[in-house]
Amino acid sequence: METTHYISSSTLTIEEIHHIIIENKQLALSEEAKVNIQKCRDYLDQKMVSHEAPIYGINTGFGSLCNIKISNENLSQLQENLVKSHACGTGDEVPQDIVKIMLLLKIQSLSYGNSGVQLATAERLIDFYNNDILPVIYTQGSLGASGDLAPLAHLSLPLLGEGEVYFEGKKVASKEVLAQFGWSPLVLQSKEGLALLNGTQFMSAYGVYVLIKSCKYSYLADLIGTISLEGFDGRKEPFNELIHFIRPHKGQIITAQRVNGFLEGSEIIDQEKQHVQDPYSFRCMPQVHGASKDAIDYVKRVFKTEINSVTDNPNIFIESDQIISGGNFHGQPLALALDFLAIALSELGSISERRTYQLISGLRGLPAFLVDNPGLNSGFMIPQYTAASIASQNKQLATPASIDSIVSSNGQEDHVSMGANAATKVLRIVDNIERILAIELMNASQAIAFRSPLKSSDFIEMFLKSYREEVPYVSEDRILHYEIMKTIAFLDSFQIEAELFD
Repeated sequence: METTHYISSSTLTIEEIHHIIIENKQLALSEEAKVNIQKCRDYLDQKMVSHEAPIYGINTGFGSLCNIKISNENLSQLQENLVKSHACGTGDEVPQDIVKIMLLLKIQSLSYGNSGVQLATAERLIDFYNNDILPVIYTQGSLGASGDLAPLAHLSLPLLGEGEVYFEGKKVASKEVLAQFGWSPLVLQSKEGLALLNGTQFMSAYGVYVLIKSCKYSYLADLIGTISLEGFDGRKEPFNELIHFIRPHKGQIITAQRVNGFLEGSEIIDQEKQHVQDPYSFRCMPQVHGASKDAIDYVKRVFKTEINSVTDNPNIFIESDQIISGGNFHGQPLALALDFLAIALSELGSISERRTYQLISGLRGLPAFLVDNPGLNSGFMIPQYTAASIASQNKQLATPASIDSIVSSNGQEDHVSMGANAATKVLRIVDNIERILAIELMNASQAIAFRSPLKSSDFIEMFLKSYREEVPYVSEDRILHYEIMKTIAFLDSFQIEAELFD
């Protein structure tokens, strides 16, 4: 197995990032990336010797201060001041798994040779990644438009020996870790601070992290929904391929095929039914789950483009001898996609909670609240309350962030994406989906036990056997909080297969 991932111009995919993470691969710059970075830096150094006119962010102030010219002898101080002054994050700390993805994506973006950083700067970021030196970054502070300024400032502070990092499980001053490795703080050259701070790596890292989890929980929604269908003694006709081929949305077809695969060989699904139709939360799983799959697929395409892009400003083009100030840092494509993803994931939780509700309602020969001796036992009455409260919270969190904009930087930055807020919200939603599906699995596994001696498919029976080793059947009331937490841990341990990214 290859233990090193080489940063290059080859297209980086969500699946590759997933494998880099789970296989704990080290990073290194390819020779191509080294050449690109060095050529761009050499070009910029030569340009600054001969060029007297102001170039935004290189020898000028920033934002609404863009018309103030800075003398050449102060260019390093200008970049250091930029990093320090913009480190204004607050709120909760960004999860360390996401910080690590931020490092990877920032290195990737700088590697194309359009940003003007020193080779030493990119290599120090790689050193941080490979040694699990993870800057302390905060969730609040980015408008998602001039790049993720505040979060990326906190990401960059340790390059200067400033700020804090997590290292070996402890939060420590960056300068202490640099001293431990024998590294000197970097002296930023012209444009470097802006190259580090302009960019969409905060939004992008959240999006990549959530997309990886979304692929997993989209699959688990299909599987757990199928177990619920079995527990509810549902019908298989709604999953017949003939229905879906005449409305051939990709996600709809995949969901129906997946459910049919899960059901193969089931005695429960093949027994004669006393009812003609199932409620929508069962019958329309292909249509609802499938629409969320298609949304996830769209968002993956947006993020695949973004993580293979240069998103700082200005951009340097050696071949045409131009340094162009534009707006590639603007997070609008990501903000809209993240809001779409939030809505799609919220719906997976909404329909899951409805299946849970149906299972505890005393229908189809199931006891009320899925417990023996109901009345004395409350059984699964209250987990549905919990699922309902979480599903409702998701609906609130799914309100789009991208429809808002607040003028900043004295009117120079007069339209912003609010994509960073969209990013932090969608992480809360996908974490909530895990909890809602865990509650459904608790109910579905309890319900299917009442179908004994009939068996479900070999695949479902094997999955439930593994689950029952963690969470036994509930014969009488016990503290279900612990069972919910064990179920969440069980789902969290489930490893996603590569084909689920397709």
